[in-house]
Amino acid sequence: MPKIVDHEERRLRLAEAVWTLTLRDGLEGVTLRKVAVEAGVSMGQVQHYYATREDLVRDAIDRAVRALNARIEASIKAADPASAETMLRECLRAVLARDPESLRLLQLSVAVLGRAIADPAMADVLAPGSGELLDFTAGLIAAARQERGTPARGNGLIDADICWNLATSLGVDAALGQRSPEDALKVLDYHLDNLLG
Repeated sequence: MPKIVDHEERRLRLAEAVWTLTLRDGLEGVTLRKVAVEAGVSMGQVQHYYATREDLVRDAIDRAVRALNARIEASIKAADPASAETMLRECLRAVLARDPESLRLLQLSVAVLGRAIADPAMADVLAPGSGELLDFTAGLIAAARQERGTPARGNGLIDADICWNLATSLGVDAALGQRSPEDALKVLDYHLDNLLG
């Protein structure tokens, strides 16, 4: 009976090897040969899935961004849907690297960011989010203000954009060890308290 191969599991294993190498040696230290060694597979297997190093790195980075986004979505789903403020705080807190996996994903994003200058495809790694995310966040801000009895003010989309840029910046600080996740959380909560009135 032929062996059933889980191609997605193999690609993820290779992506994990890219992540490990990037965090240890920097993105420039990633080669197909090193990925094969790190993943414990043959060079042929790596080349079966990825024709070039660039294809492999792009897929690994795309997977990291999707994993970080999935953590944000999980925070939204886990938050109390009856409270817009709780939901707003939880989805922004998801990028503050309060657990080892979030920290690893943020560190990887920071390691890749310098590459965005030469490779525009990498520029979205730490982008504040899609228009859909900003619309959703602006709606949460408006609903949270209403819950608090605070009158509407300003531009909701700009407020949402500022929130995501602040959370991302604080997450990067935490990923680089420039502040603790607890300190980052204090700054974010201070901003949200002022924003919501």
